Amino acid sequence: MKKIFASILSLTTLLFFTACGNTAENKSQTGNEKSVVSAAKTTDNKTPNKILVVYFSRTGDNYEVGNIEKGNTHIMADIIAETLGADTFEIKPVKPYPADYKECTEVAKEELAANARPAISGKVTNWQDYDTVFLGYPIWWSELPMPVYTFLESYDWNGKTIIPFCTSAGDVLTGKENNITKYAKGAKLREGLGIRGKRAQDNPESVKADVTKWLKNLGFVK
Repeated sequence: MKKIFASILSLTTLLFFTACGNTAENKSQTGNEKSVVSAAKTTDNKTPNKILVVYFSRTGDNYEVGNIEKGNTHIMADIIAETLGADTFEIKPVKPYPADYKECTEVAKEELAANARPAISGKVTNWQDYDTVFLGYPIWWSELPMPVYTFLESYDWNGKTIIPFCTSAGDVLTGKENNITKYAKGAKLREGLGIRGKRAQDNPESVKADVTKWLKNLGFVK
């Protein structure tokens, strides 16, 4: 029994540690930046169905691929936005997470235990313009990172549809996405997609193929 328990504990820790590195370092705004920012980095081909891609991502030390300059979830978010011609908004905590991998896991664990709602920078100033929101995040301790919940609880979701996507230690969702509408009250939820974070770094073309197939199944791509 002791050996079985130890194996389960090791696997759980590995899954989180891999996922923690799956995300873009969030830098707090400097004094020269505006405290309220638009959601929109708009691509050249803005779609008429008013789509926004929101994501939380982190750079820095990563368990499987070392130090990364662009987070795995960020890579996935850009693929979705470029495919659909959608706007993007990055969830950035006011207090950045440690770049060191192990330190990040400890902070995330403490926030989860406290059910914390870390403050985030910026605001989607044209929120009313969007009907569909793709919501991206890494899996931390089998959960959405706490800043994502801060974002979900900060807006009126009535009449909007949320489509989740995530990066983790495997090409899977965890089931936690089914609880999103408890925090985004009034929203509808559609089928999400999970991608292994390491694959986003090592083979983004394979990720693009999976994302395109998913978007076709959802009816966004012909």
